[in-house]
Amino acid sequence: MTELTSEAVLAEAAVRTGGLTDLGPIPFTDGLDRFMDSLNTDARLNPTGEFIASERALLHTVNRLNYVNDRKNIPAISEQKIVKPVFIIGMPRTGTTILHDILAQDPANRAPLTWETMFPSPPPAADSFVTDPRIAACAAMFPPIEEQQLRAIHPLGAELSQECVTMMGEAMCTPLFHNQFYVKTYQDWVDTEADWSHVYDFHLQQLQHLQAFNERDRWVLKTGAHLWGLEHLLATYPDARIVFTHRDPVKSMTSYASLTSIVRGVGSDHVDPVQVAADWTPRLRNVLMHGVEVRAAQDYPNAIFYDMMFRDFVTDQFGVVEQIYSAFDLPMSDVGAQRMQAFIDANPPGVHGVHNYSPEEYGIDPDDVRAEFREYIDHFDLPPE
Repeated sequence: MTELTSEAVLAEAAVRTGGLTDLGPIPFTDGLDRFMDSLNTDARLNPTGEFIASERALLHTVNRLNYVNDRKNIPAISEQKIVKPVFIIGMPRTGTTILHDILAQDPANRAPLTWETMFPSPPPAADSFVTDPRIAACAAMFPPIEEQQLRAIHPLGAELSQECVTMMGEAMCTPLFHNQFYVKTYQDWVDTEADWSHVYDFHLQQLQHLQAFNERDRWVLKTGAHLWGLEHLLATYPDARIVFTHRDPVKSMTSYASLTSIVRGVGSDHVDPVQVAADWTPRLRNVLMHGVEVRAAQDYPNAIFYDMMFRDFVTDQFGVVEQIYSAFDLPMSDVGAQRMQAFIDANPPGVHGVHNYSPEEYGIDPDDVRAEFREYIDHFDLPPE
C-alpha cells in the first residue's frame, strides 16, 4: 500500500489485523489525518519515501488496533501499576542514548526493546523474552550493525532499547514523523495545538501492556520528545524519576540537523541541510525551554529530578550512574553494577564509528545558537565546547 490517505491506512490495517477496527476512545484519527495531509502537501517524497511513509503509518495503526484489542481480552493488562518510572529527557547528543542503554543492563530495570515495541501483540512474556520469534522478525528488518549508515549516531537492533518517541506513534502525536519526513504542517500542530495529555493516556496503557507478563522493579524510559508534554508526563506519572541531560546546544542542534538530513534523504530527493537546521533549531529551543518552565512552574512533591551534565558523564559514566541511583534512592545490586560497568567497558566512545559533522554544513552559526539558547545556557551554566 502506498496510497497516503487515512482511509487507505485504516483499511489496510484492518486487513493486517484480521478485521480489527476499534482504535479505542483515546484520540488517534485526527493526528493520522494531519500526518497524511502533511505528507501529501509538504514532504516531496520519492517512491521509496512513499512506501516508507505508508508502512510507518500502518505500523502504528496496526499496533494501536492490537493494543486496544489485547486490553479488552486480557484483564491483567489494565491491572498493572506503573510505579516510580525513570525517564531520561534532554536534547540530542547529550548522552541520553548511551545512558539508557547502560541503565537497561541492570536486571532490575525494564527498558522497552525495539522488537516488542514494533510487534507488541500479544504482550511479551518473561519466560520467552529472549527467545520470542518476534525478535528474529524484527532483526530481519535491519541491516547488520556494521552496515548501518546511522550506527555512529544511533545503532539499530531488535534487542536494543527503544525510545518513547517511537511508541508515541500509536497516539499519532510524535515529533518522530518530522524527523523522518518533512511534514512541517503536521509538526506545527504537534508543537502548538496537539493535546499531549492523550499521548500519556495511551503511553500508560502501552507500559501496562508490555509489563503484564514481564514485570521488573522499574521502567527506564527515554526520549527528548517528553519535553513537548512534560506537564502531562508528570500528571500521568506523579512519582516519576527524571534525568534531565544538558550540554552546549550547538552540538545538539548540529547533530540533530545531520541525523534528520540523513534520514529524510532516504525518502526524498529534496533535502536541504541548511533548511533542516533552520526549521528544527527554534522548535527544539522552544520545547527545551518549555521543559525548564514546566519544571519551575510548581512543586512536584512525589517526583525527583536529576540534572546530568554531559561533561561529567563523559568523564566518569559509572560515577554518574551511581549518582543517579543515589538521587532516586534506587538499590544497585552487585549483578546490576557489574553488568552496567561491563557495558561501559565494551562500548567506549566511537565503538560504532564516529559521527562527523560541522555547524557550517548546516548553516549554523555557533554564536547565534548560543545567543538563542542563552537563557537555557545561563540557567544550567553550560560552557561552550
